Amino acid sequence: MNFDEIIDRRGTHSAKWDLMETLHGVSPEDGISMWVADMDFRPPQCVNTALQAMLNHGIFGYFGDDAAYRNSIQWWMKNRHGWDIDTDWIFSTHGLVNGTALCVQTWTEPGDGVILFTPVYYVFHKILNAAGRQIVECPLANNDGRYEMDLDLAQSLLTGNEKMVILCSPHNPGGRVWTVEELRGLADFCVKNDLILVSDEIHHDLVFPGEKHTIMQRAAPEISDRLVMLTAATKTFNMAGAHTGNIIIQDAKLRADFARTMDATGTSPNAFGLHAITAAYSAEGAAWIDALMAYLDENRRIFDAGVNAIPGAKSMPMEGTYLSWVDFTDTGMEADEVIRRVKQEAKLAAHGGAIFGKGGETFMRFNIGMPKSYIQEAVTRLQAAFADLQ
Repeated sequence: MNFDEIIDRRGTHSAKWDLMETLHGVSPEDGISMWVADMDFRPPQCVNTALQAMLNHGIFGYFGDDAAYRNSIQWWMKNRHGWDIDTDWIFSTHGLVNGTALCVQTWTEPGDGVILFTPVYYVFHKILNAAGRQIVECPLANNDGRYEMDLDLAQSLLTGNEKMVILCSPHNPGGRVWTVEELRGLADFCVKNDLILVSDEIHHDLVFPGEKHTIMQRAAPEISDRLVMLTAATKTFNMAGAHTGNIIIQDAKLRADFARTMDATGTSPNAFGLHAITAAYSAEGAAWIDALMAYLDENRRIFDAGVNAIPGAKSMPMEGTYLSWVDFTDTGMEADEVIRRVKQEAKLAAHGGAIFGKGGETFMRFNIGMPKSYIQEAVTRLQAAFADLQ
């Protein structure tokens, strides 16, 4: 596991590197790509070995007998998260963006309200807008640089038309790992308002030393009749292109509802993803993710220290994910000027915070899932771009 290795991804159909100039105006020739949430590391060797075996065989037909695949998910959830699941609770979608869209299709109708705690993963907004659902943005409370769900505020914003909450846990972009008490509070909120809770836990393995992620199903098992769990190995092991996500539903009625949507849309995963995930959810994969989080912890330390040395800039402490959420409010600059300096002067392709919804306007999101040398260079560039504030 050599996380320091520089792997040139330019010209490989990498969205992260080959689209950075088109989307962010930063050339891959001298820029650093820190926008989309995939990492610049190879997955564990067991994944590449499994995929090489497919290539060596040379025939790529329909995938059959998925018992080993389902058992690997069951093993991972039990051993890494203390969550006992039955293999027949698992549906496999074409990634979790697709999985989220299928949940929206299953349990809401056009015009229904869907609650988001913002700022939050911007693709949720895209899905809901395209589906004709009403987005109910409930801004998170920023208490001394730490996001918290303000459920009293959320309650005051409801119209009675809401049917669903989509939770991001751990939170993207804020990096919060929600406590059991917070999760139980949200569960009570969903019961009180008769809401389906879709818990997107794609970052659930990406938790820093000293922090503890709790699976929503474990935090509030009594709401299983309204709870849909979304998990994936693809974010954990840097295999986003495999586009394979797990929808795990304990309740039989909710499973039947979702199964009808799967049938109606003809949704199924690809064989490459199933082989890769079966290999990743293993003891070798567990050792890899432990080593990765130790490495990212040092990246986090370097990036936070560098950003926080810029007057008026402050990174929100990351408890999970590899996405740094930096607040530039106290620089006194307009968001457009901050973005200009980051992209044009520092030559870093990063997301402006407005696309994440209410509360994100003065922030930018930076992906630190890359070799340490990139992080050190990014810090140097950011400090130079804001040198006049020193």
